[in-house]
Amino acid sequence: MPDTSTTGKLKLWQAIAISVGFMAPVLAMSLNGIGVAGMVGPSVPLVFVIAFAGVGAVGYGFVRLTSYFNHAGSIYGLVGITVGPRAGFFGGWALLGTYVFFAACTLASCGVFFDAFLIQLGFEGGPNWLIVALLCAAVVLALNIRESAVAANVLLAIGGIGIAAMLVLAAVILGRAGAGTAPRGQSIDVVSTFSAGDVSFGTLMAASVFAFLSWAGFESCSSLGEETEDPRRNIPRAIAGAVILGGLLYVLMMFAQTVGFGTDAVGIEAFAGSNSSITDLAAAYVGEWFAVILAFCALMVALASTIGSTAAAGRLLFALARDGFGPKQLGVLSKHGVPGNAVICVVVLAFALCAGLGVAGVGAFDAYYWYATIAVLCMLVAYSVASAGVIYFTVRGNNTIPKWEIAIPVLGIGYLLFVFSQQLGTEWPYTLFPWIAGAWCLVGLLVILLAPSIAQRVGAHLTEELGEPDQAGTSAGKES
Repeated sequence: MPDTSTTGKLKLWQAIAISVGFMAPVLAMSLNGIGVAGMVGPSVPLVFVIAFAGVGAVGYGFVRLTSYFNHAGSIYGLVGITVGPRAGFFGGWALLGTYVFFAACTLASCGVFFDAFLIQLGFEGGPNWLIVALLCAAVVLALNIRESAVAANVLLAIGGIGIAAMLVLAAVILGRAGAGTAPRGQSIDVVSTFSAGDVSFGTLMAASVFAFLSWAGFESCSSLGEETEDPRRNIPRAIAGAVILGGLLYVLMMFAQTVGFGTDAVGIEAFAGSNSSITDLAAAYVGEWFAVILAFCALMVALASTIGSTAAAGRLLFALARDGFGPKQLGVLSKHGVPGNAVICVVVLAFALCAGLGVAGVGAFDAYYWYATIAVLCMLVAYSVASAGVIYFTVRGNNTIPKWEIAIPVLGIGYLLFVFSQQLGTEWPYTLFPWIAGAWCLVGLLVILLAPSIAQRVGAHLTEELGEPDQAGTSAGKES
């Protein structure tokens, strides 16, 4: 019998808040444009347009599949019911690695931005970053073991304030540049920012790797489909909304930042050499007081991203345990209707990963980038499996999706493979990270090969929970 109750269910805007909170736009806009500027000069906004298209092709698969199915395991359930339980388990395992390592890297980023906030206030020598990470982990845990709406509302508030602050900065930059009152006389230059100039297409594509990271986690709301009102309508809209909202915001902010620093050689050098682009621009265009506000927003957004990643990881771990992989205690819901045990497990694991590097003397900044790189590599595998899932689902013919649309996820897989290839030719210790991500995915593959009974249980549970889609594109199983 379908569960038609909507009491305590997430609204559309709350589901969008989960994904946007995971994406952490303020963090993305503080860091991800810097590497792009060093590669393509003033063409930074163009690179983000290219990445926007690539992410859109990947996001299409999630939008299509979640309009038919919704499951706490996200890719695990979506691919498992379309391609098969083995593929679903493998994709879900890769995605679990993505979420866990992202949770660790965002906990580390809390230490980075807390220290940056103290510096903006004029203080030096803050507490050890592990202490900050531990306190943030406690806050994350307190919020995530409550009703899902509590975490979603916190993410919405934090994300909304951060986005509003960035939009104010963009308006000031473009206003002063248009009025001729910019610090160095910078002007609005649409031609240089949205054209390739002397930059090759290959370089533009390679630079889009940095931009692509800005959308990481856009699909995270799909793991809360079972806790959302009318999920087959709202989850696809939330995913599409997160991709589009992020894309428009990122392109606008990259345009404003490039104009703010200036499209000449001096400006590009300043952009590429910045440690936090939006903080530097806030100090130059508005004042030090606004830089303090943005530094605090960055800290809060780092916390919000940890909330989003642990919420998604907890749901995925819950789904795996519910279907027979892992301790049964992880597959039960708390009195608040959330997988409390699974969430606790994820938060503890994320902090343990931070503690492992911290005790070894690794700083918060390196911990952030190291775990983020591993997370992205796992994510590329998971996204590729999801894109393959929608291709299989479309070709199979048991749905109403036009066959020509398989071209979209095919392009998405091509883009993901390119992004993955760009992660390989790096230097130590980054040369180690593909092996770590590969080892994580290998564990999932070995489970499939050595314990086939798990795949059988997964298939039985998924069929019971989601059913098979009929020709009209509806599920024959129970409503999520």
